[in-house]
Amino acid sequence: MTDDARWELEVRSIKSARFAIAAAVVLLVSHTTVAILLRVSPTGVYFRTADQLALAGIGVLLAGIALLLTRPRVRVGREGVAVRNILSERLIEWDLVRGLSFPDGAMWARVDIPDDEFIPVMAIQSNDRGHAVDAVRAFRSLEAKYTGADRVTEE
Repeated sequence: MTDDARWELEVRSIKSARFAIAAAVVLLVSHTTVAILLRVSPTGVYFRTADQLALAGIGVLLAGIALLLTRPRVRVGREGVAVRNILSERLIEWDLVRGLSFPDGAMWARVDIPDDEFIPVMAIQSNDRGHAVDAVRAFRSLEAKYTGADRVTEE
């Protein structure tokens, strides 16, 4: 069980989150370092404190954008499937869920819904390998529990 008792499964991408955090740190440190060093060397251009603050601020902004890649999450529980990607979150009730698929060559899984539509699940990514396989298996067992059907989805 997750911290919130409504959800029995919560999955986040491991490798993408690590990459995003590392990228955010590199962006922040590099922009801050350059901002500090702007006034050290006389190049003929006069940089002011405002220029330094702006460059550091750009680093903070870019780091924040990189950290958006840590947001994707999928939760599964009695209410349905809650999929949160980078900018949006959607709760899909069980009567709309047709399965979880992971097409060949796809970067991430997807929740299939009626009318040949789907919701991308960026939290279950192919680069996570074993973690992704475990997440798909756990999802499918909960799907069987809550839909009452033991569906097998082609991968």
